[in-house]
Amino acid sequence: MHQMILYPDHHFTKLVFSAEHIWLHHAEPQLLTASLREKFWIPRIRNLVRSVIHQCLPYYKFKAQATQQLIGELPPSRVRPSRPFLTTGVDYAGPILLRLGPTRSKTIVKGYIAIFVCLVTKAFHIEVVTSLTIEAFLAALRRFIARRGKPRTMYSDNDTNFQGASNELHEIYNMLHTSSQMTRIQDFLTSEGCDWKYIPPHSPHFGGLWEAAVKSMKYHLRRTLGSHIATFEELSTLLAEIEACLNSRPLCALSDDLFNPTYLFPGHF
Repeated sequence: MHQMILYPDHHFTKLVFSAEHIWLHHAEPQLLTASLREKFWIPRIRNLVRSVIHQCLPYYKFKAQATQQLIGELPPSRVRPSRPFLTTGVDYAGPILLRLGPTRSKTIVKGYIAIFVCLVTKAFHIEVVTSLTIEAFLAALRRFIARRGKPRTMYSDNDTNFQGASNELHEIYNMLHTSSQMTRIQDFLTSEGCDWKYIPPHSPHFGGLWEAAVKSMKYHLRRTLGSHIATFEELSTLLAEIEACLNSRPLCALSDDLFNPTYLFPGHF
């Protein structure tokens, strides 16, 4: 009528548990507990099940997990409170085809997209750059400073990260890392009170924040632009709208509270 009561610390009880565990083909604790309770009532059964299973070598081998890589701490520039874009990362995306002149013009050139991302608030600023010249880059940088304020420190990829197999990476490398052109960038930043820093060589993961920004921008750009070759005005307008979308994305989990429908996004900063 009732289950048989077994003393949890007795050796016979452990033998019953081991036999049932093998008979159930090394079952999980919940199944093993449910099966044993059909015949026996054992106080503190969960502790006994756990100890028996941990002593089962086949179960332990297949349950073992590989060691996970520990994630390093974020640098101080990522966690120190500051105004938006005081510490900024910059990266280039492209090339993208641009149509010069009116919509029906047949003159097509290569253009690029400069993305500035705040390392603290993750806010985005996107600029269209018509060429890989130092004048075009400085013009985009001046537009960024005029609209977002002067950054204290700017980060970019190291020169070794640009030395890839594609011609576009070589062009960006030649534009940003030629000594004469880099001197002009340094002179401009010095006059503005800014500092330019590179991430460590052969460490593109140090620039994961602006690489993710490029990925997010391309997500919207590809789905909206498609195969259409836009003019400079069309692309500037589209990127401004994409920038507004990205600066409205939630920075934290959304609340299920009916009376608190708002969320935190970069635009708040």
